[in-house]
Amino acid sequence: MVYKAPIEDFKYNLEMLAYDSVVSDIDKFKDYDSETLMSIVSEIGRLNEQEALSSNKIGDREGLKYITDGKEGPEVQTPDSYKSLYQIVRDSGYVGATMPLKYGGGGAPFTTAILSGEIGIASNMAFYMGPGLSHGAMKTILKKADDKLKEAYLPKMISGEWMGTMCLTEPQCGTDLGLIKSSATPVDDHYILNGQKIWISFGEHDLTENIIHLVLARLPDAPEGIKGISLFLVPKRLEDNSRNTIFCGGLEHKLGINSSPTCVMNLEDARGWLVGEKNKGMEAMFLMMNDARLKVGLQGIAMSEISYQNALEFAKDRRQMRSVVKEKQDSSSKADNIIVHPDVRRMLMNVKSTTEAMRALCIYTAMKIDVAEDHPDEDARQSADDFAALMTPIIKSYCTERGFLNCSESLQILGGSGFTKEYPLEQYLRDVRITLIYEGTNGIQALDLVGRKLSMHQGRLLQNLQKEIQDFINENKDNEDLKDFMKPLEDSFKEVMASTMWLMQNGLKDPENALASASDYLNLLALTSMTYMWARMAKFSIGKNEPIHKNKIKTGKYFMEKVMPELFMYSKKVQAGKSSMMDMEVAEF
Repeated sequence: MVYKAPIEDFKYNLEMLAYDSVVSDIDKFKDYDSETLMSIVSEIGRLNEQEALSSNKIGDREGLKYITDGKEGPEVQTPDSYKSLYQIVRDSGYVGATMPLKYGGGGAPFTTAILSGEIGIASNMAFYMGPGLSHGAMKTILKKADDKLKEAYLPKMISGEWMGTMCLTEPQCGTDLGLIKSSATPVDDHYILNGQKIWISFGEHDLTENIIHLVLARLPDAPEGIKGISLFLVPKRLEDNSRNTIFCGGLEHKLGINSSPTCVMNLEDARGWLVGEKNKGMEAMFLMMNDARLKVGLQGIAMSEISYQNALEFAKDRRQMRSVVKEKQDSSSKADNIIVHPDVRRMLMNVKSTTEAMRALCIYTAMKIDVAEDHPDEDARQSADDFAALMTPIIKSYCTERGFLNCSESLQILGGSGFTKEYPLEQYLRDVRITLIYEGTNGIQALDLVGRKLSMHQGRLLQNLQKEIQDFINENKDNEDLKDFMKPLEDSFKEVMASTMWLMQNGLKDPENALASASDYLNLLALTSMTYMWARMAKFSIGKNEPIHKNKIKTGKYFMEKVMPELFMYSKKVQAGKSSMMDMEVAEF
């Protein structure tokens, strides 16, 4: 198992995307220039390379223990190494780095969370799900709770003394949260909650004394459907340190992330407090879900990176067969390292070129979120918020699917060795598979993109992206040094325009046409966005002699020649519509 945090690539992206220029306009981030940011992230990298990475395989094998006869009810024990690891993470300030100074946070930009988050996830994805979800819970409390709840819970959550969760799903409803049955009854200054939640990550564990659950439930007079859902803060321990009656009813036994507790949570007259307005729970919860969706997309990128690093090390060491080019054959050995073989190069370059493009897009989106939150100019905030809203389903869906494929392709490079537990790739493949499912399956992300984001604000979100890309094309189309990048970008832009027009014409007539094409359209827009990122990287690197710039040009050209053409397939599939998909009767399947 090997992993080196991609610090140089982080530095490259911050410079390429003009991070310092962007945050210089945001007063609260004046102390977080790129040099400071990279100092923080480098330390996070050192910490995780030394501490978290070693616990990953052990945690996967050791797993979790569900203890039914605990002193105060059922308990969950995490792997032994996790207690000391969590203390190290707490002491580093990682947990509350981006939270406000007022409540004990570091006041850092969200971009910090993306950079340090990738390192943590790659080092130990299962473990970092806890702090990652807690960040979303803190953000929701910060934005929606009253001052009393903020003051009571945020300081200890931000310090990492307490951890947070999100409790949405129930046995009868997954994505369709309008079917929620959990109830909340007002009593004095609080509410009494009853019901059952499933798939709750870190719903019970032994890393923190208290766990702060954000729970969706219905008030007695609530309207039907999602318009009748409210959000409640339900702590494991109450103010007097007594045990609240929210208990873990069991652990799910999963394909991967074996050291991350996925819990059934039973609320039995548990005390809770309203977060935000009555019947506005979905609005509040989406703050947490959108944060989580970006982090899940980041999981795909992080697992792609560590899989690549391990596959690359193997390819440089493993000897099999001879290069077909005699001059490349190693005369001191009977076989050559497999990295000389074109098909191995193909797989490595597929992973490398897509991982670097996804990372650039994710960092760019994080910077937009920082602008949307705190930029003094209203138009700048709105434009940045539009970009982030459009990219959230794309990053969640495409980066997890490509991340899974990249882990699989990396495993393939190891051949039979990759299928064994002696090497880490089989665990990475198991762990990353969940990312396509949780926080809204990728199909739901596609429906969100086509059904909501394209029409939002009279189509403004996509129009803004199209204008940004078109402006870049107009500025650089005559640059001879960029011809290998600009032509593919122009072609991809045309395909998006054509497929968008098809959806507008055919989706309005028949909604099934739009929904049948949604996933393909998302992948088309994702590849176009990544093509745009590679064109920007090429512009930034052309003419520079440092190794990283030369490497970027070579990697980007591979992407343009071997990966970008996939979008033509997706465009054709979008415009094929629904007929072959929906013509069969149910009995014919």
